[in-house]
Amino acid sequence: MLGQSFKFEPVFIQDLSELERDRLQEIAFFHLREKGFSNNLLISKDSPKRELNLRMRLDALYKEKKEKGYHPQVFGIPLSEVIAFDRIYKQKQDALKESRRNCLNLEASVMTFRTQKLNNFFSLSSSLNVSCYNSRGLSSLLENDVNDVKIQRRGGVSVDCLSELDDSHTRLLEALQLSHPFELESKKVTEKSKRLSLNPIFRQVPRVVDKCCRHIETCGLQTVGIFRLGSSKKRVRQLRDDFDQGKDVILDEEQSIHDVAALLKEFLRDMPDPLLPSELYSAFLSTSEIHKGEQISFLQLLIFLLPPCNCDTLYRILQFLNKVASHSEDICGPDNQEICGNKMTAANLATVFGPNLLQREKTTGKDLTPYVTEVEDSAKIILVVQILIENYDLLFTVSPELQQEVLESLIQTDPDVIQYLIRRKHKSHLLN
Repeated sequence: MLGQSFKFEPVFIQDLSELERDRLQEIAFFHLREKGFSNNLLISKDSPKRELNLRMRLDALYKEKKEKGYHPQVFGIPLSEVIAFDRIYKQKQDALKESRRNCLNLEASVMTFRTQKLNNFFSLSSSLNVSCYNSRGLSSLLENDVNDVKIQRRGGVSVDCLSELDDSHTRLLEALQLSHPFELESKKVTEKSKRLSLNPIFRQVPRVVDKCCRHIETCGLQTVGIFRLGSSKKRVRQLRDDFDQGKDVILDEEQSIHDVAALLKEFLRDMPDPLLPSELYSAFLSTSEIHKGEQISFLQLLIFLLPPCNCDTLYRILQFLNKVASHSEDICGPDNQEICGNKMTAANLATVFGPNLLQREKTTGKDLTPYVTEVEDSAKIILVVQILIENYDLLFTVSPELQQEVLESLIQTDPDVIQYLIRRKHKSHLLN
């Protein structure tokens, strides 16, 4: 390629640049079409009607939340909007931390200034052998000290100036070339004018998902019957409202594991569109009938079709569920005491999460055929989700062959970026 030799290594999909991930989607679709999956990837004809029904449901939800005094920022809204709200939340938190850091630095500088002035005063007094000091002179010195502090405060950053820091933080994020799908959509740019980053984009996982997963991984992996035993509806509702209002929710050891587990399930259940888009429902189910040796390859290509926010969130959830399943069996502790497992195998977790992750597109009318079909498909859904949980690390790995196809494709359209991408890959390999 361009007279140079470079050896590709398998890489995690999130380590690819935004431009490479975008081109990988096209190549994955091409391979699936070659393998005869094109009929399973077509968008349904009643898509406009579906969008209208979705918009009506969202409007009703917004109206309900408006009556309570706030708009939802997490539950029941598109995933890309959740990511956008999380970005705003992070900007505010970063601004608040920076403001507090500046206040502490200001306080430290004031204390240093006062100490130096007092030391200078006492050294001057001793050198002049002054027996007493005029009280008015001391008060004047302290008054000047306070005035100097006030002058310094005018140049400092207080906790009240968060709005002034938003723009600078926005510019910083833009300089880091972060991609935000909801904002990109709102700009309505044409395909030709759309510029994709040559660096990996930030991992687009909702804050509520990551917090729930982290809490259970830290405190609840040995909890028997997790995701199956009941929770407190009142406490779950309070957690839900706190996230929806953009509050800084802290999940500590006192928080019930079953409440957090129920919250995670509610988030996935209430998504307007499932994490695995309904347009790919038939394609994912068809992999259950493929020979085991080819299942992983087909599932990989289907995952590469997902938008970045869906792909990244799916990876975090599958990684978490795999970890939960690894603690399902009873084990013997260091002192030969028996440690009870959580009893949630990959198959059990697939039974719980399958219907939320993989859903057929809902149809209107009184025809019962779709519901009968869903019942018949339930076994396939569980099987496919179980395979996803058990092989999550392999499914999100991009092979050297696909990486080479991506760069060969980019040579035709964006030859000027190839050198940069190869240098970045080479540097990444050296660091690893």
